[in-house]
Amino acid sequence: MADPITTPTFPTLLQRFFVEHLGHQRAVSPRTIAAYRDTFRLLLSFAEASIGKAPTALALVDLDARLILDFLDHLEKERNNGARSRNARLAALRSFLKYAAHYDLTALPVIEQALAIPMKRFDRPVLGFLSRQEMQAILEAPDPRTWAGQRDRALFSLMYNTGARVSEAIGLRVGDVIIDGTTTAHLHGKGRKERSMPLWRSTASLIRGWKRQLENAGDDNFLFPSRGGERMARSNVTQRLDLAVSVAAERHPQLARRSISPHTIRHTTAMHLLQSGVDITVIALWLGHESPATTHMYLEADLSMKKRTLNRLQPVGASPGRYRPPDQLMRFLQNL
Repeated sequence: MADPITTPTFPTLLQRFFVEHLGHQRAVSPRTIAAYRDTFRLLLSFAEASIGKAPTALALVDLDARLILDFLDHLEKERNNGARSRNARLAALRSFLKYAAHYDLTALPVIEQALAIPMKRFDRPVLGFLSRQEMQAILEAPDPRTWAGQRDRALFSLMYNTGARVSEAIGLRVGDVIIDGTTTAHLHGKGRKERSMPLWRSTASLIRGWKRQLENAGDDNFLFPSRGGERMARSNVTQRLDLAVSVAAERHPQLARRSISPHTIRHTTAMHLLQSGVDITVIALWLGHESPATTHMYLEADLSMKKRTLNRLQPVGASPGRYRPPDQLMRFLQNL
Protein backbone atom coordinates (compact mmCIF):
# COMPACT_ATOMS: atom_id res chain seq x y z
CA MET A 1 0.00 0.00 0.00
CA ALA A 2 1.42 3.38 -1.04
CA ASP A 3 2.28 5.87 1.66
CA PRO A 4 -0.12 8.81 1.92
CA ILE A 5 1.17 12.06 0.45
CA THR A 6 2.46 14.28 3.22
CA THR A 7 1.33 17.92 3.10
CA PRO A 8 4.41 20.14 3.23
CA THR A 9 4.73 22.61 6.07
CA PHE A 10 4.55 26.35 5.54
CA PRO A 11 8.34 26.86 5.97
CA THR A 12 8.97 24.09 3.41
CA LEU A 13 6.50 25.60 0.94
CA LEU A 14 8.01 29.04 1.29
CA GLN A 15 11.54 27.77 0.70
CA ARG A 16 10.42 25.75 -2.33
CA PHE A 17 8.59 28.80 -3.65
CA PHE A 18 11.77 30.87 -3.65
CA VAL A 19 14.29 28.22 -4.72
CA GLU A 20 12.34 26.00 -7.10
CA HIS A 21 9.45 28.13 -8.35
CA LEU A 22 10.96 31.61 -8.59
CA GLY A 23 14.61 30.63 -8.97
CA HIS A 24 14.43 27.64 -11.31
CA GLN A 25 11.00 27.32 -12.92
CA ARG A 26 10.27 31.00 -13.57
CA ALA A 27 13.90 32.20 -13.49
CA VAL A 28 12.89 35.66 -12.32
CA SER A 29 15.45 38.41 -11.87
CA PRO A 30 17.41 38.82 -8.62
CA ARG A 31 15.60 42.14 -8.14
CA THR A 32 12.21 40.39 -8.13
CA ILE A 33 13.42 37.75 -5.69
CA ALA A 34 14.75 40.48 -3.39
CA ALA A 35 11.40 42.32 -3.49
CA TYR A 36 9.47 39.13 -2.66
CA ARG A 37 11.96 38.26 0.07
CA ASP A 38 11.51 41.65 1.73
CA THR A 39 7.73 41.24 1.60
CA PHE A 40 7.86 37.96 3.50
CA ARG A 41 10.38 39.26 6.00
CA LEU A 42 7.97 42.07 6.83
CA LEU A 43 4.97 39.73 6.91
CA LEU A 44 6.59 37.11 9.14
CA SER A 45 7.76 39.74 11.61
CA PHE A 46 4.27 41.23 11.66
CA ALA A 47 2.67 37.81 12.14
CA GLU A 48 4.96 37.01 15.06
CA ALA A 49 4.01 40.26 16.77
CA SER A 50 0.30 39.86 15.97
CA ILE A 51 -0.49 36.20 16.67
CA GLY A 52 2.56 35.20 18.69
CA LYS A 53 3.88 32.53 16.34
CA ALA A 54 7.50 32.32 15.25
CA PRO A 55 8.00 32.09 11.46
CA THR A 56 8.98 28.40 11.62
CA ALA A 57 5.84 27.64 13.64
CA LEU A 58 3.41 29.27 11.20
CA ALA A 59 0.94 27.19 9.21
CA LEU A 60 -0.45 28.16 5.83
CA VAL A 61 -3.92 28.57 7.35
CA ASP A 62 -2.51 31.30 9.60
CA LEU A 63 -2.14 33.53 6.53
CA ASP A 64 -5.84 34.24 6.39
CA ALA A 65 -7.52 37.29 4.92
CA ARG A 66 -7.72 39.03 8.29
CA LEU A 67 -3.98 38.73 8.96
CA ILE A 68 -3.08 39.90 5.45
CA LEU A 69 -5.48 42.85 5.62
CA ASP A 70 -4.02 43.85 8.98
CA PHE A 71 -0.53 43.53 7.50
CA LEU A 72 -1.44 45.76 4.54
CA ASP A 73 -2.98 48.29 6.93
CA HIS A 74 0.23 48.18 8.98
CA LEU A 75 2.28 48.93 5.86
CA GLU A 76 0.23 52.02 5.10
CA LYS A 77 -0.23 53.42 8.60
CA GLU A 78 2.92 52.37 10.44
CA ARG A 79 5.46 52.21 7.61
CA ASN A 80 3.88 55.03 5.55
CA ASN A 81 3.82 52.94 2.37
CA GLY A 82 1.81 54.29 -0.55
CA ALA A 83 -0.77 52.39 -2.57
CA ARG A 84 1.84 51.27 -5.11
CA SER A 85 4.05 49.69 -2.46
CA ARG A 86 1.05 48.10 -0.77
CA ASN A 87 -0.06 46.58 -4.06
CA ALA A 88 3.43 45.29 -4.81
CA ARG A 89 3.53 43.50 -1.43
CA LEU A 90 0.09 42.04 -2.03
CA ALA A 91 1.13 40.83 -5.49
CA ALA A 92 4.06 38.94 -3.93
CA LEU A 93 1.74 37.30 -1.37
CA ARG A 94 -0.74 36.36 -4.08
CA SER A 95 1.98 34.71 -6.12
CA PHE A 96 2.98 32.55 -3.17
CA LEU A 97 -0.58 31.64 -2.23
CA LYS A 98 -1.39 30.54 -5.79
CA TYR A 99 1.69 28.34 -5.71
CA ALA A 100 0.90 26.94 -2.26
CA ALA A 101 -2.68 26.10 -3.24
CA HIS A 102 -1.35 23.22 -5.37
CA TYR A 103 0.35 21.55 -2.39
CA ASP A 104 -1.96 22.12 0.60
CA LEU A 105 -5.55 21.39 -0.33
CA THR A 106 -6.68 21.73 3.30
CA ALA A 107 -5.82 25.44 3.17
CA LEU A 108 -7.80 26.16 -0.02
CA PRO A 109 -10.74 27.96 1.69
CA VAL A 110 -8.31 30.29 3.51
CA ILE A 111 -6.26 30.85 0.36
CA GLU A 112 -9.35 31.69 -1.71
CA GLN A 113 -10.43 34.33 0.80
CA ALA A 114 -6.94 35.82 0.88
CA LEU A 115 -6.74 35.91 -2.93
CA ALA A 116 -10.01 37.85 -2.99
CA ILE A 117 -8.34 40.86 -1.33
CA PRO A 118 -8.38 43.56 -4.02
CA MET A 119 -5.56 45.80 -5.11
CA LYS A 120 -5.94 49.36 -3.90
CA ARG A 121 -6.83 51.93 -6.52
CA PHE A 122 -4.83 55.13 -6.71
CA ASP A 123 -4.65 58.22 -8.88
CA ARG A 124 -1.94 58.10 -11.48
CA PRO A 125 0.04 61.33 -11.66
CA VAL A 126 -0.11 63.30 -14.88
CA LEU A 127 2.80 62.26 -17.06
CA GLY A 128 5.52 64.85 -17.33
CA PHE A 129 7.36 65.13 -20.62
CA LEU A 130 9.40 67.68 -22.52
CA SER A 131 8.81 69.49 -25.78
CA ARG A 132 11.22 68.79 -28.63
CA GLN A 133 12.88 72.18 -28.09
CA GLU A 134 13.28 71.57 -24.35
CA MET A 135 14.69 68.09 -24.92
CA GLN A 136 17.15 69.38 -27.50
CA ALA A 137 18.32 72.12 -25.13
CA ILE A 138 19.02 69.53 -22.42
CA LEU A 139 20.90 67.29 -24.87
CA GLU A 140 23.13 70.21 -25.87
CA ALA A 141 23.67 71.48 -22.30
CA PRO A 142 26.63 69.31 -21.13
CA ASP A 143 30.00 70.87 -21.94
CA PRO A 144 31.60 68.91 -24.82
CA ARG A 145 35.06 70.19 -23.82
CA THR A 146 35.06 68.06 -20.65
CA TRP A 147 35.21 64.29 -20.11
CA ALA A 148 31.98 64.27 -18.07
CA GLY A 149 30.23 66.55 -20.54
CA GLN A 150 30.98 64.25 -23.48
CA ARG A 151 29.77 61.25 -21.47
CA ASP A 152 26.56 63.02 -20.45
CA ARG A 153 25.79 64.11 -24.02
CA ALA A 154 26.17 60.54 -25.27
CA LEU A 155 24.23 59.11 -22.31
CA PHE A 156 21.24 61.48 -22.52
CA SER A 157 21.09 61.17 -26.29
CA LEU A 158 20.99 57.38 -26.06
CA MET A 159 18.31 57.50 -23.37
CA TYR A 160 16.13 59.78 -25.51
CA ASN A 161 16.83 57.81 -28.70
CA THR A 162 15.95 54.42 -27.19
CA GLY A 163 13.57 55.31 -24.36
CA ALA A 164 15.84 53.31 -22.08
CA ARG A 165 15.24 53.08 -18.37
CA VAL A 166 18.08 54.63 -16.39
CA SER A 167 19.06 51.16 -15.11
CA GLU A 168 19.29 49.91 -18.70
CA ALA A 169 21.42 52.85 -19.80
CA ILE A 170 23.96 52.74 -16.98
CA GLY A 171 24.14 48.95 -17.29
CA LEU A 172 25.30 49.09 -20.91
CA ARG A 173 28.73 47.65 -21.67
CA VAL A 174 30.99 48.91 -24.44
CA GLY A 175 30.23 45.80 -26.51
CA ASP A 176 26.45 46.31 -26.19
CA VAL A 177 26.45 49.27 -28.59
CA ILE A 178 27.40 48.60 -32.20
CA ILE A 179 28.39 51.72 -34.14
CA ASP A 180 30.01 50.14 -37.22
CA GLY A 181 27.59 49.21 -39.98
CA THR A 182 24.11 48.91 -38.51
CA THR A 183 24.17 51.11 -35.40
CA THR A 184 22.37 49.29 -32.59
CA ALA A 185 22.12 49.32 -28.81
CA HIS A 186 21.36 46.01 -27.06
CA LEU A 187 19.47 46.89 -23.88
CA HIS A 188 19.09 44.50 -20.97
CA GLY A 189 15.69 45.25 -19.45
CA LYS A 190 13.48 44.19 -16.57
CA GLY A 191 12.88 40.49 -16.05
CA ARG A 192 16.01 39.59 -18.05
CA LYS A 193 14.33 40.75 -21.23
CA GLU A 194 16.57 42.14 -23.95
CA ARG A 195 15.76 44.36 -26.90
CA SER A 196 17.85 45.79 -29.71
CA MET A 197 17.29 49.44 -30.59
CA PRO A 198 18.40 51.31 -33.72
CA LEU A 199 20.35 54.53 -33.21
CA TRP A 200 20.15 57.87 -34.97
CA ARG A 201 23.25 59.02 -36.77
CA SER A 202 23.62 61.84 -34.25
CA THR A 203 23.51 59.40 -31.32
CA ALA A 204 25.94 57.01 -33.02
CA SER A 205 28.31 59.92 -33.71
CA LEU A 206 28.28 60.98 -30.06
CA ILE A 207 28.89 57.44 -28.85
CA ARG A 208 31.65 56.92 -31.42
CA GLY A 209 33.41 60.02 -30.13
CA TRP A 210 32.79 58.98 -26.53
CA LYS A 211 34.28 55.53 -27.07
CA ARG A 212 37.51 57.20 -28.14
CA GLN A 213 37.60 58.88 -24.71
CA LEU A 214 37.44 55.46 -23.04
CA GLU A 215 40.88 54.69 -24.45
CA ASN A 216 41.45 50.92 -24.39
CA ALA A 217 38.26 49.90 -22.59
CA GLY A 218 37.23 46.32 -23.36
CA ASP A 219 33.78 45.20 -24.45
CA ASP A 220 32.91 44.22 -20.86
CA ASN A 221 33.65 47.66 -19.44
CA PHE A 222 30.75 50.00 -18.69
CA LEU A 223 29.96 52.34 -21.58
CA PHE A 224 29.03 55.23 -19.29
CA PRO A 225 31.27 54.78 -16.23
CA SER A 226 31.80 56.95 -13.22
CA ARG A 227 35.10 58.78 -12.77
CA GLY A 228 36.44 55.67 -11.07
CA GLY A 229 35.49 53.44 -13.98
CA GLU A 230 32.64 51.79 -12.11
CA ARG A 231 28.96 51.67 -12.98
CA MET A 232 27.25 55.03 -12.54
CA ALA A 233 24.70 55.23 -9.73
CA ARG A 234 21.13 56.34 -10.39
CA SER A 235 21.70 59.30 -8.11
CA ASN A 236 24.73 60.28 -10.18
CA VAL A 237 22.65 60.30 -13.38
CA THR A 238 19.99 62.40 -11.65
CA GLN A 239 22.64 64.85 -10.46
CA ARG A 240 24.14 65.18 -13.94
CA LEU A 241 20.70 65.68 -15.47
CA ASP A 242 19.93 68.40 -12.92
CA LEU A 243 23.07 70.24 -14.04
CA ALA A 244 22.04 69.94 -17.70
CA VAL A 245 18.54 71.21 -16.93
CA SER A 246 20.01 74.21 -15.10
CA VAL A 247 22.03 75.14 -18.18
CA ALA A 248 19.09 74.52 -20.54
CA ALA A 249 16.87 76.71 -18.33
CA GLU A 250 18.88 79.74 -19.44
CA ARG A 251 17.25 79.30 -22.87
CA HIS A 252 13.98 77.85 -21.60
CA PRO A 253 13.22 79.40 -18.18
CA GLN A 254 10.14 77.23 -17.67
CA LEU A 255 12.43 74.22 -17.13
CA ALA A 256 13.60 75.70 -13.82
CA ARG A 257 10.06 75.38 -12.44
CA ARG A 258 9.61 71.73 -13.40
CA SER A 259 10.58 68.46 -11.76
CA ILE A 260 12.64 66.57 -14.35
CA SER A 261 14.09 63.12 -13.66
CA PRO A 262 15.84 60.56 -15.89
CA HIS A 263 12.47 58.83 -16.27
CA THR A 264 11.09 62.05 -17.76
CA ILE A 265 13.32 61.40 -20.77
CA ARG A 266 11.70 57.99 -21.22
CA HIS A 267 8.22 59.56 -21.05
CA THR A 268 9.37 62.17 -23.57
CA THR A 269 10.52 59.50 -26.03
CA ALA A 270 7.15 57.75 -25.82
CA MET A 271 5.14 60.94 -26.26
CA HIS A 272 7.21 62.13 -29.22
CA LEU A 273 6.79 58.75 -30.91
CA LEU A 274 3.04 58.91 -30.28
CA GLN A 275 2.77 62.46 -31.59
CA SER A 276 4.69 61.41 -34.70
CA GLY A 277 1.99 58.85 -35.49
CA VAL A 278 3.80 55.69 -34.34
CA ASP A 279 1.37 52.89 -33.43
CA ILE A 280 0.92 52.23 -29.70
CA THR A 281 1.98 48.56 -30.06
CA VAL A 282 5.27 49.63 -31.67
CA ILE A 283 5.87 52.08 -28.81
CA ALA A 284 5.28 49.23 -26.35
CA LEU A 285 8.00 47.20 -28.08
CA TRP A 286 10.25 50.28 -28.19
CA LEU A 287 9.95 50.81 -24.43
CA GLY A 288 10.17 47.13 -23.57
CA HIS A 289 6.69 46.95 -22.06
CA GLU A 290 5.46 43.40 -21.51
CA SER A 291 1.93 44.44 -22.49
CA PRO A 292 0.72 47.29 -24.75
CA ALA A 293 -1.83 48.05 -22.00
CA THR A 294 1.01 49.60 -19.97
CA THR A 295 1.70 51.98 -22.86
CA HIS A 296 -1.88 53.25 -23.03
CA MET A 297 -1.12 55.83 -20.33
CA TYR A 298 0.74 57.77 -23.03
CA LEU A 299 -2.26 57.61 -25.32
CA GLU A 300 -4.48 58.88 -22.52
CA ALA A 301 -2.08 61.73 -21.80
CA ASP A 302 -2.02 62.73 -25.45
CA LEU A 303 -5.82 62.69 -25.69
CA SER A 304 -5.98 64.94 -22.64
CA MET A 305 -3.73 67.44 -24.38
CA LYS A 306 -5.89 67.35 -27.47
CA LYS A 307 -9.01 67.94 -25.38
CA ARG A 308 -7.47 70.95 -23.64
CA THR A 309 -6.41 72.34 -27.01
CA LEU A 310 -9.90 71.83 -28.43
CA ASN A 311 -11.48 73.66 -25.50
CA ARG A 312 -9.28 76.66 -26.28
CA LEU A 313 -10.22 76.58 -29.96
CA GLN A 314 -13.94 77.30 -29.80
CA PRO A 315 -15.54 78.34 -33.11
CA VAL A 316 -15.85 82.09 -33.65
CA GLY A 317 -19.06 83.38 -32.07
CA ALA A 318 -19.75 80.14 -30.17
CA SER A 319 -20.56 80.38 -26.49
CA PRO A 320 -18.48 78.04 -24.34
CA GLY A 321 -20.31 75.11 -22.83
CA ARG A 322 -20.48 71.35 -22.65
CA TYR A 323 -22.76 69.02 -24.59
CA ARG A 324 -26.07 68.43 -22.83
CA PRO A 325 -27.90 65.13 -23.40
CA PRO A 326 -31.44 65.45 -24.78
CA ASP A 327 -33.32 63.73 -21.97
CA GLN A 328 -33.00 62.24 -18.49
CA LEU A 329 -32.22 58.71 -19.63
CA MET A 330 -29.37 59.88 -21.83
CA ARG A 331 -28.15 62.08 -18.97
CA PHE A 332 -28.18 59.04 -16.66
CA LEU A 333 -26.19 56.95 -19.14
CA GLN A 334 -23.67 59.71 -19.70
CA ASN A 335 -23.11 60.18 -15.97
CA LEU A 336 -22.40 56.50 -15.25
